[in-house]
Amino acid sequence: MGVRRGHGNVRSTGEDHRATPFELFFDLVYVFAITQLNGYMAQQHSAPGVLRGLLMLALLWGTWSGYTWLGNHSRADQGLPRAGMVVAMTAMFVVGLTIPEAWDDEPGGLNGPVVLVSACLLVRWVHLAVFAVAATGDAGLRRQIAITWLPMLTSAVLLVSGALLGGWTQVLLFSVALLVDWVGIYLTARHGQWRLHSPAHLSERHGLFVILAIGESFLAIGVGAADRPMSGALLLAAVLGVAVAVCLWWLYFEVVARAAEHRLGRARGETRLRLAVEAYTYGHLPLIAGILLTALGVEGVLAHAGDSRPLGVFSALALFGGFTLYLVGHLLFERRMHHTLSRPRLLAACAILAATPAAVVLPPLAGLAGLVTLLITLIVVETTRYARERAGRDACAASPLPSGLTRPGMPRLKEGRP
Repeated sequence: MGVRRGHGNVRSTGEDHRATPFELFFDLVYVFAITQLNGYMAQQHSAPGVLRGLLMLALLWGTWSGYTWLGNHSRADQGLPRAGMVVAMTAMFVVGLTIPEAWDDEPGGLNGPVVLVSACLLVRWVHLAVFAVAATGDAGLRRQIAITWLPMLTSAVLLVSGALLGGWTQVLLFSVALLVDWVGIYLTARHGQWRLHSPAHLSERHGLFVILAIGESFLAIGVGAADRPMSGALLLAAVLGVAVAVCLWWLYFEVVARAAEHRLGRARGETRLRLAVEAYTYGHLPLIAGILLTALGVEGVLAHAGDSRPLGVFSALALFGGFTLYLVGHLLFERRMHHTLSRPRLLAACAILAATPAAVVLPPLAGLAGLVTLLITLIVVETTRYARERAGRDACAASPLPSGLTRPGMPRLKEGRP
């Protein structure tokens, strides 16, 4: 399916559209912002610091999601969308620079929280303005964009007010602003007039962001090992940290990503739109948050590899709680996409959560090794289970039965399983 040229040198996408190199270039500013975000949470080393970090992550995710939908509707590497995304990249880089001052303005210079909020709002306003031009000729989509301004402007007032007032008032107003923005857009988007031209593009873009977040795990290994003399304990911790990152990748890309893309591609009309909004735009945030918290925990282990003192509450909760959140995100995603629930992943999430108190008092290396052991067990169970399903399917395919007959004991494969 070809592309169609629209108003303002905008080219509409088709069903076979995929992510463009320019969109990957656009993601680089989010790599920087997420690195700054994890650095902030590690420096704060407290529950309030993590809460503020997760609020900032939600703010970043909302802006990224908007441009992903724009790139799904119109080619991001040409014409007006490209120009708008360059402006957004610049503003988002400013957001990344000001993350260390997002909640506590440093003396002298500009007000950090106000600069951050102003840059975020510029990213949002440019997105809606460019999208409105790209939607020329589509009255339903332009009406949907106009409706979206209402919750967005309301949240903007709350964000600016919070930045000016500071302290816990800022945390409260930022939370309300995100709630107004996300709930308002969700209520209008589920039955609205947004367009999803390419399910493959949407799935691919979210998969790329997952890889971006997993990359933070590798960066956490380097940060945690910085300024520490090389030792056997440090090497072992680094190997275990890489194993955690590999498990993060396997659990999403080996089965989930492909099955979800196929499901989204088969859906039509309002069902497709609702799946895209609920499972991807909203459903992927717990996955990303879980990855970043896990990376924060890995960094804590690397920073104290070889120590005999306990891992501690903060790092244990980040490491084990983060991976639990990641698995819960998978369960919610699978439930929404396929109306099923993975029992191995549910049991693994319960086991990791139950092991968290023990990890608090264990040495850092022992805690990380325990998590890796649980994850490898989960992967072995799932691999064995899927291998049996494939074998059953291949056996049935090798000896087809006459039409209308079924084989006793024939396995009933779940939708989307390889």
